[in-house]
Amino acid sequence: MSTFEPNRERIFNDLSALVSFNSPHSVPDLADQHAAAADWVAAALAERGLEVERHATVDKADAIIGRRHVSDGAPTVLLYSHYDVVPAGDPAAWTADPFTLTERDGRWYGRGAADCKGNVAMHLEALRLIDAAGGPSSNLIVLVEGSEELGGGGLEKLIQDKPGLFEADIILIADSGNVAVGTPTLTTALRGGAQLKVTVETLRGAIHSGTFGGPAPDPVAALIRTLDSLRDASGRTTIDGLGDALTATWPGQPYDAAAFRSDAGVLDGVSLMGDIESAAPSENAADMVWARPAVTIIGFTSTPVSEAVNAIVPRAEAQLNLRVPAGMDPAAAAEALKQHLIAHTPWGAKVNVEIFDINHGFSTDPSRPAIALLGECLQEAYQEAAGSDPAVSASTDLVTVGSGGSIPLTATLQEHFPDAAIAMYGVEDNNAGIHSVDESVHPYEIERVAVAEAKFLQRVASL
Repeated sequence: MSTFEPNRERIFNDLSALVSFNSPHSVPDLADQHAAAADWVAAALAERGLEVERHATVDKADAIIGRRHVSDGAPTVLLYSHYDVVPAGDPAAWTADPFTLTERDGRWYGRGAADCKGNVAMHLEALRLIDAAGGPSSNLIVLVEGSEELGGGGLEKLIQDKPGLFEADIILIADSGNVAVGTPTLTTALRGGAQLKVTVETLRGAIHSGTFGGPAPDPVAALIRTLDSLRDASGRTTIDGLGDALTATWPGQPYDAAAFRSDAGVLDGVSLMGDIESAAPSENAADMVWARPAVTIIGFTSTPVSEAVNAIVPRAEAQLNLRVPAGMDPAAAAEALKQHLIAHTPWGAKVNVEIFDINHGFSTDPSRPAIALLGECLQEAYQEAAGSDPAVSASTDLVTVGSGGSIPLTATLQEHFPDAAIAMYGVEDNNAGIHSVDESVHPYEIERVAVAEAKFLQRVASL
């Protein structure tokens, strides 16, 4: 088998070009930037010798599909990533221009550097490496979409309408990453979930807190008390009707409490939820992130402090983000949460709960031959380079983890291609800061994952 030698300068040039496009979807003033990113991806795939097609989606974000046919008897491998990004926010909050790829302390910074333009650059490097070694042993489909950060609804509809465009034996989704730089990682589960809006009303209109405060029911206090019922004294999620799901355990790699604290940026002296930091913990952070339902209060509306007056407001609202483990029905869990909120609203306050944006989780079996081969290739790629970068000191043993995030596309692909082996991996790590200011990627990760992907494409036909 060939030894693959990635070219860091070439990868930097690709990623620099991609990062230069301010390409969030559905921002009218940036539509030309989004289109330019799609053009660049299409040209880059064509340069690699793929036959490139562009398919318009209902959300007006072209899906770029590159194809290469090797032989009728070879398996077909689909490589996925996306060229859209979340908005960068205020450029002044960044250390450097978010659309100029910048190197600092060994990492490359820029919007999309990790999520997910770094994975696009990784695919391109893997294609160069495998071509230099004589070409892939499989037929190839390279799919790069343009609206993943808004849920990817356009691509999902395209898959439903034209499934033949995406039919593959193996689907490799590069939109994830390693638990640490230098630790090869497969993601085997994604959470599903839903959004819920809760509105509590107690009064016909605002009233003076001096005249009526005390007996008058405060909807803000009612909503706070309702939301407080969603956690026990240790901070674990409590939702009536979900039973054993609230104490489930994660069967794969544990998530070290100190690592979780560091990754999440928890302030010194602030406790993590549950019993995961005691001398003899009864649970692990992985249990709470990947194996159990969780509820986060992502929005709360009352009177802003800057506008506060001495009045009791008539209503208060909150938006909740429900996450459920792979295999749990998100609609049923959301309904259980809705009924819990209604049951725990105090004082006869009027409560309304709206459920929306339901999405299903995803799980895959790492023992399937194709996924096991990818794991072997990842481990080999990192072991071959162990010690080559003094800044990288993590383990080179393969680990399997879940992800607290959701990628609805995975469930759509699994539904339409139930026999396909689907794997998740990528160039991100827990210090990448995706979706935030100063997003970054370690170039070592792009190099090693590209090598692993090239190894896989070289060997897959032997399965």
